[in-house]
Amino acid sequence: MRTKANILVHELIGLHVRVVRAKSTAYMGIEGVVADETKNTLVIQTPRGVVKRVPKSACAFRFDVDDGRVDVDGAMIAHAPEDRPKILVKQVKVKV
Repeated sequence: MRTKANILVHELIGLHVRVVRAKSTAYMGIEGVVADETKNTLVIQTPRGVVKRVPKSACAFRFDVDDGRVDVDGAMIAHAPEDRPKILVKQVKVKV
């Protein structure tokens, strides 16, 4: 289950997401479902089917999780998806 408490170490693919803050206005308001994730980007498929690649470290995201919505600074998740749990558990003592 993906919750506000464990979102930083959990799988992001499949979650509904919205860009709520960005260094570039081109990314503001992009919304859809996370289709893929790399170390530095989220690939978001919009409701119209358009695929957008958004840099993690330049944005803040609002994810819909099982217990509500949570805002996440992209710099906190700017790691390879497979490495993020072990890195963040050590850095911020996130409960898995």
